[in-house]
Amino acid sequence: MQVFNLPFWTFVGVIAGIYTILSLGLFIQYAMAGLPNFGHVAFMALAAYTMAILVIRLEAPIWMGALLGILAAVVFAMLLGGPSLRLRADYLAIVTVAGGEIVRFLALNMYELTGGAVGSVGMLGQGSLAQYNTGWDTMLAGLTAALATVFGSVASRDFSMLLIVWGLALVLLALFWVMIRSPWGRVLRSIREDEAAAAAVGKDVFNYKMQVLILGAILGGLAGLLLAWQISVFSPTDYEPTFTFYAYLILILGGMTRIWAIPLGAILFGLLFAGTRFLDFWPLSLVDSGARAFLRLEIVGLLLIVLMAVRPQGLIGNKRELLLER
Repeated sequence: MQVFNLPFWTFVGVIAGIYTILSLGLFIQYAMAGLPNFGHVAFMALAAYTMAILVIRLEAPIWMGALLGILAAVVFAMLLGGPSLRLRADYLAIVTVAGGEIVRFLALNMYELTGGAVGSVGMLGQGSLAQYNTGWDTMLAGLTAALATVFGSVASRDFSMLLIVWGLALVLLALFWVMIRSPWGRVLRSIREDEAAAAAVGKDVFNYKMQVLILGAILGGLAGLLLAWQISVFSPTDYEPTFTFYAYLILILGGMTRIWAIPLGAILFGLLFAGTRFLDFWPLSLVDSGARAFLRLEIVGLLLIVLMAVRPQGLIGNKRELLLER
């Protein structure tokens, strides 16, 4: 594959936009309210699986499947948050990791409903290939044909997805930018800095925490739907905890406390993670392709360590608002 491959980088741009929406959910939960949610990927999985099951098994319209998928993520957030949001941060982190893994292992073992390890293509059982995104692809085909009259040969399925994903991402960023500058956002900051002090002045800390957990679930579910429609096939291996850690990495890269740093971090992460696959020059060419895949992760990790040492607030973060260890 060549470095200057427009279709490839268009695909990377779509994934970066999906990561932006996913990371925005973590921004609201962790950077604003101090909730360490390490099971954020569970919201993606629940929304995607609910949508696919409804479309494939019940032949529901894709819009209905999408809405109910996000609702499933919200219900899970409420079930998870009810007994756990009063826990200390370190215990809450453990609970959220466990919640995410419970969702993934249920998807892996309830094979008659979810397709098991095979994933969405196996939801109709052996011998049948299931498809959930026919309606979405039909819509994209119409949009691509319309865009071709303006952009010519540049217009493609991924180009249409790029416009949709980044359009949604920018609208959501602007909406939450207004929200965090409101009194509601100031309450979240007070909870992050000193939960006891916020409660002492009459703020319902638990209620605010539940609000941000639900908002994060909606954003995570939306990201899960967009990713499912983009890749067309998914399985439990697509929802491992690593996905959540990538979203945290994006927040750290751009700047943990700056909402407009999220797209910057997502684009940089996409460039680093995707661009390192072109590291095939000597002496890296002496390493086999399998080992080179792990080398990519090591390079990204090394760059993160250097960034934390040189500029811990991120590229455009505010050092005065760094989250200190609680």
